[in-house]
Amino acid sequence: MSRVASVKIGLLGCGTVGGGVIRLIERHRAYLAAKVGAPLEIVRVLVRELDAPRVPECRREWLTTDPEQVLSEELDVVVEVLGGEEPAGALLRRALARGASVVTANKLLLARQGPALLGEAVEAGVDLAFEASVGGGIPIVRTLREALTSDWVGSLHGILNGTCNYILTEMQRRRAGFEEMLAEAQALGYAEAEPSLDVDGHDAAQKLVVLSMLAFGAKVDAARVPTEGIRKIDQLDFHYADRFGYTIKHLAIGREHGEALSLRVHPALVAKSSVFANIDGVLNGVRVIGEALGPCLLVGRGAGEMPTAVSVVADIVDVARSRREGEPGLATRGIQLQERPLLPLEDVESRYYLRFDVEDRPGVLGGIANGLAAEGVSIEQMVQDGRARALEQPVSVLIITHVTREGAVQRALEAISRQPFLRGPARLLRIEDV
Repeated sequence: MSRVASVKIGLLGCGTVGGGVIRLIERHRAYLAAKVGAPLEIVRVLVRELDAPRVPECRREWLTTDPEQVLSEELDVVVEVLGGEEPAGALLRRALARGASVVTANKLLLARQGPALLGEAVEAGVDLAFEASVGGGIPIVRTLREALTSDWVGSLHGILNGTCNYILTEMQRRRAGFEEMLAEAQALGYAEAEPSLDVDGHDAAQKLVVLSMLAFGAKVDAARVPTEGIRKIDQLDFHYADRFGYTIKHLAIGREHGEALSLRVHPALVAKSSVFANIDGVLNGVRVIGEALGPCLLVGRGAGEMPTAVSVVADIVDVARSRREGEPGLATRGIQLQERPLLPLEDVESRYYLRFDVEDRPGVLGGIANGLAAEGVSIEQMVQDGRARALEQPVSVLIITHVTREGAVQRALEAISRQPFLRGPARLLRIEDV
C-alpha cells in the first residue's frame, strides 16, 4: 500500500462507545499521529438519527444514516460499534472485501461469526482487531494474542460481566436481595432495562467464546457452552458461603482437557482469600495460567464509554501502523483456529456446595447422605442450620463435597428430589480454586 497523508477512518455507530472513540481521536490527535506515523482522519460516521445528542467533538459533516456513504469511501480502517449480529456482520464483510482493516467491539458478532470473519480478513490480507469485545479497557485480547503467543494456555477464569459482579457484590455487602440490587444497577446504568443477556450469563458466555479463539485456538458454538446466571442466588447462599469461608462470583471458565475443551459459565464459590473474591463492583478480571508463565491476572473496568474506547483506539493505532508499514493483516494471520470438542458438563470434576431446604425431622440427614453415597459422592462437610425458625418453616442442610464428577452429583440430586422431606429444589454451586 502506498503511503498516504492520513489514515482514513469510517465509524459504524456513534453511541456511548462511538462517542468515546471520537473524543479520544480528536483530543489526542498529535499524540496518535506520532504513534501511527500519520494523522488519523475520521471521514464518515454511520448513525441511526442525524439529530441525536452527540459528543461535541463529533462534526455534523461526518454523519450519515446511509451505510453506502460510508462503504463507498476509500477507507483504511472501518470501526464497528453498532452492536448486534446484523447488519454489523454484513457491513464488516463488505469492508473486508474492499480491503479495509476492521476494528470491532462486538462480542456477539465475534462469538457467532468470528472464525468466518477472521478467514475473510486473512483472505483479504487485512486485519480484524477486537480488543474491546472482551473486558472493556483490560488488554486481555492483546495479552493472549501477543504476550503469551510463546506459551501454552492451560486454563482461564474470568469475571467478565460487570452487571453480575455489581449485583453479587452489593448483595453480599448490604445483605440485599437480587431484585433490589438489579433495580439499583438499572437505575445507575449498570444494567439494561431488559437485563437477561447479562444476568442470565449469555454476555459472559459470548466473551468466553471470543477468548477461547485466542487462548485455545478453538472454534466453538456459543450455544453449546453450559451457561447459568445469577437470578437464583439469595441471601442464604451468601450466609452459608461465608460460613464455609467463601463468597460467590459469576465466572467464565475455560480449561484444556486433552483433545477436548471445558467451557462453562456459572456462579461459583471462591475462597475469601482469593484475589477473585476482591474483584468487586463493575470491575472485570481474567486469570490465565500458562504452562511456562504460570498465573497472570488482569483487572480493570470492563465496560463504559472511555475504558472501551481506549481499547478500540488502541486497535485503530495498531492496524493503522501495520498499513503504514506495509504489513496489513500480519496479526490476524497469526490466529489459527480449529474445531475443538467440548467436555460435557457431566464429566467436569469439581467440589460442590449443596443446599437442601428440608423438614426438621429425624432421618433427613441420613436420607441425604445415602442419596449422595449411592452415586459415589463423598461428603467433606455437612452442617444443619440450627437457627430458630418459625413453626412449619424449613431448615437448611449444607454440604461441601470432595472432588467428584458433576454427573454423579446431578444423579444424586435427582434421587434426593423424590424424598418427602425436601421442601424445594436443591441448590448446587460449584467451588472454584482461583
